[in-house]
Amino acid sequence: MKCSTQTVRRFIHTKYGVIVGSIRKNSYSLGVAEALVAGLPADAEVTYFDIASLPLYNQDLDANSPKEYEDFRKLVAEQDAFIIVTPEHNRSVPAALKNALDIASRPWGQNVWAGKPVLPASQSIAGLGGVVAHHVLRNTLDFLDMVVMHQPELYIGNTMDLADEGGKITNEGTKKFLAESAAKYNDFVLKVLG
Repeated sequence: MKCSTQTVRRFIHTKYGVIVGSIRKNSYSLGVAEALVAGLPADAEVTYFDIASLPLYNQDLDANSPKEYEDFRKLVAEQDAFIIVTPEHNRSVPAALKNALDIASRPWGQNVWAGKPVLPASQSIAGLGGVVAHHVLRNTLDFLDMVVMHQPELYIGNTMDLADEGGKITNEGTKKFLAESAAKYNDFVLKVLG
């Protein structure tokens, strides 16, 4: 009996990489990411990336990259899809997040982000939900040739009122919305990969 690629794919554990743009302890961005991950299938393989310790990207190192660059690029390449959650810093994404995106897109012509599905989300303690950072992030993801899920748009505002002091989302409506969004994203990923 022959199966289509898409049918077979549904029985393979999807590898999700999760990148949180805020590197502070107990960040609301991490809380949003965890609430999204809660909506993925139980058999999804989820890896949270540590971007805080990555050295700043320097093109002079392309010919002889440090181990941290190489390890990070390898880990990115191993994932099937990504969830990226960012706060807004000065109407843009945090430096640590941009650095991580740059490292795995270089050396030129060796972009390991290309073709991977991605779900971008932003959060802010303000009511706008980091909308400017969200669109800055999307511009970069589009340029990196990632497959962005554009709907629903995930701008999570007033996160201080939706989470506990540890950054975990406690508002039931928000938790439900994020879990349902992640379930839709999983369907999107399966279609892209299928």
